[in-house]
Amino acid sequence: MKFDLVVYGATGFTGRRVLQVLRQRAPGLRIAAAGRNAEKLAALGGDAIVADSTDVESVRAMVRQARVVVSTAGPFAKYGDAVVDACVEEGAHYCDITGETPWVRTVIDRLHDKAIDRGVRIVPFCGFDSVPSEMVALLAVQAWGPVACTGFMKVGGGGLNGGTLASALNMAEQYPPKMMANPFLLNPDPKISRELWSANADPAEPIEFCGHWGSPWMMGPINTRVVRRSAALLEYGEGFSYREVQEQRSSLQAWRWTMGMGAAVGLLSRDWGRSLARRYGPKPGEGPSDQAMEKGFARLRLVSEQGSVTWTAQGDAGNTITCDMLAECALMLAGDLSTPCGVITPAVAFGRPLVDRLQGRGHRFEF
Repeated sequence: MKFDLVVYGATGFTGRRVLQVLRQRAPGLRIAAAGRNAEKLAALGGDAIVADSTDVESVRAMVRQARVVVSTAGPFAKYGDAVVDACVEEGAHYCDITGETPWVRTVIDRLHDKAIDRGVRIVPFCGFDSVPSEMVALLAVQAWGPVACTGFMKVGGGGLNGGTLASALNMAEQYPPKMMANPFLLNPDPKISRELWSANADPAEPIEFCGHWGSPWMMGPINTRVVRRSAALLEYGEGFSYREVQEQRSSLQAWRWTMGMGAAVGLLSRDWGRSLARRYGPKPGEGPSDQAMEKGFARLRLVSEQGSVTWTAQGDAGNTITCDMLAECALMLAGDLSTPCGVITPAVAFGRPLVDRLQGRGHRFEF
């Protein structure tokens, strides 16, 4: 018996919400919850599959029952390899909400060509990182060709969940800073010239572009790498470039946020800093309240000399919006796609139709 969708990590904070959204939006599909705790799975109701990433055979057995695996079980560098390996071997499509670019680099190196041969789509980054960046960049290229552009992100309300914090801490511990700093880390060939690296490096200071101020922000080094992989695979053109910052009202505010970001990065780079974050931050399975998530919002304004494209959505970015986007990506994978296979990005896998689906869910895309 094949399930259309299997949500792996369904007992976690994000997994529970994604499962609920999918059940509401696609009552005609066969959907199963999967995870390592049978009692917690039973509490979710419906079909369930017990699988543990440390038990490869249990993961393979889960994937054999799935057309599409939807994974929310992070840190993905710790728990993701067995799942993506099984998906490629067993011929199941896959999507997740990782922001762990170094881990995805290893997946590309191991599985991209094999996934193409098997006709499988492995699509990481299907949440807030990095669907908004992917879609506004795609719309800009479709409208104006290969433009040089900057994304200004504004996020408010909501809060951090324990899974996201655990992934960030694991990434800080496991991967060398130089690897994470590579602007073309996810490109087909991540080896680039020193000049190209310098021209595309993440901004370390506030920037001003077309009347907008921005400061470095934590997701810029994630989203820009994903967009650059899309640019390479979809051939956006030599004139295309993309950088992403946090939108600020003024140069003074931008400098304040820059200093705060530097302090946060410095904290996570030290063992004692990560210990403090683990002690006082949310634990895996925990997250903000429903009331806090309802008050959230996010806006990404892509600006170029030719014009701007703005995406806006209501709800907490890392939770409500992420679940919304992951659900739509999963439903598209469960449908009929003619897009390329391999370890690909949301823009490559879903293209403009994902924009249309998100607009139907209340997301706004405006030129």
